[in-house]
Amino acid sequence: MSLANGRHYLAIPGPSVMPDRVLQAMHRPAPNIYTGELVEMVHGLIPDLKAVGRAQKANVAIYIANGHGVWEAALCNTLSRGDKILVLGTGRFCLGWGEFAAGLGIDCEIIDFGPQSDIDMTRVAEALAADKAHEIKAVLAVQVDTSSSVRNDILALRQTLDAAGHPALLFSDNIACLACDAFEFDAWGVDVMVTGSQKGLMTPPGIGFVYFSEKADQARGRANCVTPYWDWRPRVNPTEFYKYFNGTAPTHHLYGLRVALDMILHEEGLEAVWARHATLARAVWAALDRWGANGPIAANVADPAKRSHAVTTVDMGTGNGAKMRDWMTATAGVTLGIPLQGLRPDPARAVDFFRIGHMGHVNAHMVLGLLGSLQAGMKAMQIPHDPTGLEAAIEVIGEAG
Repeated sequence: MSLANGRHYLAIPGPSVMPDRVLQAMHRPAPNIYTGELVEMVHGLIPDLKAVGRAQKANVAIYIANGHGVWEAALCNTLSRGDKILVLGTGRFCLGWGEFAAGLGIDCEIIDFGPQSDIDMTRVAEALAADKAHEIKAVLAVQVDTSSSVRNDILALRQTLDAAGHPALLFSDNIACLACDAFEFDAWGVDVMVTGSQKGLMTPPGIGFVYFSEKADQARGRANCVTPYWDWRPRVNPTEFYKYFNGTAPTHHLYGLRVALDMILHEEGLEAVWARHATLARAVWAALDRWGANGPIAANVADPAKRSHAVTTVDMGTGNGAKMRDWMTATAGVTLGIPLQGLRPDPARAVDFFRIGHMGHVNAHMVLGLLGSLQAGMKAMQIPHDPTGLEAAIEVIGEAG
């Protein structure tokens, strides 16, 4: 007998749970890719993509790619071999973006703030002040690092650049958090933002997006890393439909994305989506805080103000993370996210961690069911904890309702 029989819950930080309506929209014959409804639908996607990024002043290029693909697209369109950039590590992913840059022949100055901290603006200001010749062409950051679950202050980073009088482009990776954590491309002065379809946008993996400012497009005119496929200029306001994608369109993904954007922007509303994610995240954190009062359990990021509303990385202590992941899959029908490389200096501690994705198409009963299953697992495996963690989460949900 297994209590896992029934509908499985994939509670990893992407791909997220896909709405049935999105999947149903994709379940259709192949459409005409030259004229007709698909062409008109894609023209209508662009304003809504701008709206979800609060990016009315930006251009949006669509790629058939995952997040790593749009990392490369952003770099290729703005930089040349031998250019210098500043890479701000707060977990695995900005460092990974820097590795892509290095592979293109770009010189990376790295500041690694570790796997539990956000960006220290004082250290960034010092690095910018030391760059008196303005050799640094871009500053790379993630708004949310999916490995550590830290949330960085992108507006403060823009203010730090402005205070230093530094002309570097500001890059933001929002793959983990667009349509989950509040983000304002225009108001925060971002130059390049990358994201993907498979997390907050609730569409299967396969489409990536690069948002870019006029200043970033001016850099495109000087960049020597750009290649025909990654070039963003033909993809923006194309004269022929296929140029949106530099080839055949990702037809069925586009139908799914259309429904997802309708759900986010035209039904629930973007600010309501942000508020839902914030409340569900607080419920997760309330349970962790209560459980940890009498046990080894803790959120990886200590300060709630610096935690993502899309994903929470959890330290269960003494190998309990791996045990809990196995128990949740086998007994509760829930898959938790594995810890990613670089979460701790000691690789042996990876077995202590798991990650909870609470992004996209999630609601109160899904999160409370997840937390209740976790608490049952702690009891089953005799992991020390305060047994009122689920009650703490319920209090958060009840007060919000």
